[in-house]
Amino acid sequence: MGRTFASLRHFNYRTWFFTALIANIGTWMQIVAQDWLVLAELTEDDAFAVGFVSALQFAPLLFITPFAGLLADRCDKRRILFVTQSCLALLALGLGVLVLSGGAQVWQVCLFAVGTGTVAAFDGPPRMVFVSELVPSEDLPNAVGLNSTGFNLARLIGPAVAGTLISAVGTGWVFVVNGLSFVFTIGALLAIRTGELYVRQVDPEDLRGRGRVREGLRYVASRGDLTVIFLVLGTVACLTLNFQLTSAAMARTVFDKNAGEYGILGSVFAVGSVTGALMAARRRTTPRTRTVVVAAGLCGVTSGVSAVMPTYATFAVSLMFVGFTQLLLFTSANTVVQVSTEPTVRGRVMSLYQTVIMGTSPIGSIVVGWIAEVASPRWGIGMGSIVAFAMVAWAYLWGRRHWGVTVRYSIRSQPHVQIVGPVERAREI
Repeated sequence: MGRTFASLRHFNYRTWFFTALIANIGTWMQIVAQDWLVLAELTEDDAFAVGFVSALQFAPLLFITPFAGLLADRCDKRRILFVTQSCLALLALGLGVLVLSGGAQVWQVCLFAVGTGTVAAFDGPPRMVFVSELVPSEDLPNAVGLNSTGFNLARLIGPAVAGTLISAVGTGWVFVVNGLSFVFTIGALLAIRTGELYVRQVDPEDLRGRGRVREGLRYVASRGDLTVIFLVLGTVACLTLNFQLTSAAMARTVFDKNAGEYGILGSVFAVGSVTGALMAARRRTTPRTRTVVVAAGLCGVTSGVSAVMPTYATFAVSLMFVGFTQLLLFTSANTVVQVSTEPTVRGRVMSLYQTVIMGTSPIGSIVVGWIAEVASPRWGIGMGSIVAFAMVAWAYLWGRRHWGVTVRYSIRSQPHVQIVGPVERAREI
């Protein structure tokens, strides 16, 4: 089957991958439809309102996700996902019916955003960790890369389909289609062969007692490599992971385009993301911390270039490179964190990882939305570029100070090599 698609030879992973792809297409359709609903139908091109709704949707991740990670470590991940996927389906269908009835208002969309964000906070950690149970450990980096490919392939298809549906039948039907797409993931959870899951048995004593959520924080704090990754990701994601908001504002207010052309921007962005994901899946070695830092710098470069593009066409082309570098950043970080984390705390660490990426979006959405409203959408994008460069500079200086490694070689009767320096840096030698 080839190295790129190695994980698909496993029945359980193959079943989950293709059904999750369908559900992710529906999710991206809803993201585009929700932003367009608020921006163009419920307000008069109010970018701040779009950012506020996005902030409400992602805010629960800040408070709930760490506990969801503990739940993922303690409970059957399939059962958790069955409940969360069912709830997400009902919320999407409910919002769709409300919009189709013609009575939707911004405050109602806000309520659905909070509900969706709350359920998604419980869904994220078990979904990420569940991948490690679908394939053996040697195929985990490939599975993570393919997951990113599927996610971004959905990002490629979803916005284009959403834009077409909005123009053809209206925004409400997009939410309905998304709700129905969860039928596939629910069916996959029922079809998965439990006897073929790669579940590591954990001593109950490792998960008992109070304060176990804090153990995830202590674990990350004790690992210099994870600390750098989390800080870089959190800061960069806060101001650059607002593609839907900035693209909607650019399409609507800068280039004077409609819903269909806004959807095309999402698909073009995803072309670069899929390319990056396929390259990540082909990697035979696990990426390192420096890969994450370099990718963050590339995100700053591509975001800065896209902010100054003069026409719709050149802006769209630049988004391919933005998508590629963002995917390189998040896939590399995801792989490093999953592969290097102890299984007993993997759920909690991945919940913190999701909190860092998605939980910072509420702050970023409000800030970027405000900048786009009072200055311009271009400055909203440019701010993320500036912050990315600043974080890369900090990570470089921090690494030189804390990861200085000296190698000593002896040619005595028993030759040996001794590495003097922090354990985190020594692992990468």
